[in-house]
Amino acid sequence: MLSVDMGGRTTKAVLIERHGDALVLTRHAVLDAPIFEKKISPELLTAHLRDVVQKMDVHPKWITLAVGLDDAVVKQIELPLIPLDDMRQVLKNNSKIYLQQDLPNYVFDCHIFPPKAAPKIEGAKTAMVAKLKVLAAGVRQELLSIYQAAISETGMTADHIVPGLIGPMNSFELSLPEQFKDETLALVDIGFKHSSVCILDRGELVLMRVVNIGGDRLTAGLAEAMNISYAEAEGIKVGMAPEVQAALEMQVQPLGRELRASLDFFEHQHDRSVSHVYISGGSTQSELILQMLHAEMLVECKTWNPAQFLQMALRGQQAVEMEHLGPQLTVAIGAAVAAMN
Repeated sequence: MLSVDMGGRTTKAVLIERHGDALVLTRHAVLDAPIFEKKISPELLTAHLRDVVQKMDVHPKWITLAVGLDDAVVKQIELPLIPLDDMRQVLKNNSKIYLQQDLPNYVFDCHIFPPKAAPKIEGAKTAMVAKLKVLAAGVRQELLSIYQAAISETGMTADHIVPGLIGPMNSFELSLPEQFKDETLALVDIGFKHSSVCILDRGELVLMRVVNIGGDRLTAGLAEAMNISYAEAEGIKVGMAPEVQAALEMQVQPLGRELRASLDFFEHQHDRSVSHVYISGGSTQSELILQMLHAEMLVECKTWNPAQFLQMALRGQQAVEMEHLGPQLTVAIGAAVAAMN
């Protein structure tokens, strides 16, 4: 399975193969994302996907695409106990009610969370489940058609097209199953234009939020504050010379406050504290950024390896690069998991 995460600045791709019961990572690639105005054309996307395949030196039959936070609407809702096709139709006809926005010309799908078994009380009748907890996702029909046309033009078949927001959750569940099952934690993925935060309470998704601050804003703000180029600021942000700490803190603090607000909302609603924040994305290469987020959020922030559950079959330089590339591949790996499970 070739899995491609269409990011705002870079495209991340992984090739994962199933060998018996094991999932094996055999290739990865990071490329500059294509530049376009308002929407990508099928021709540009086709050429870009061919570049991905060429760089990875593979000829896969199946591909999974992760849709960026800008392009997919994802929300956890409750729906009646009805067939999946009916759920899609309900969302299509009532997006304003269930998703709090009018979404004409959108295509919807749902993932149904298994109902939790209610504790048995002796002598009590078994209650019927009136509603189901559902993860609803929507994307514009026009964009979906562009993806499908481009994939078809490359000679591949679209196995799954999924919202990138689910990637970190899928990867984390398999990489750190004990923490997933037992902890109340937050998963933060710092993207180019946006960051996402998902709070999991002992394996149950209870809150999702997209924050309009990403690595691009951190870099641009640092460049402006220090009167240097964007490229210089990007290198400094990752390498992090001590003399730029104060300038960087001014950029990181707004992100930390937004993330802390999400934690506060959950903790007040559920009377439980978030024990750890697990962070992924390119900005996690900077230990100083993690320390600044920790200071702002008042919760331990740590990186994690989204490929921990995979067997490695990488060659040469690819194996060496994996050590620092891992956090950037979180969404691509998680999208592959959605397709292969």
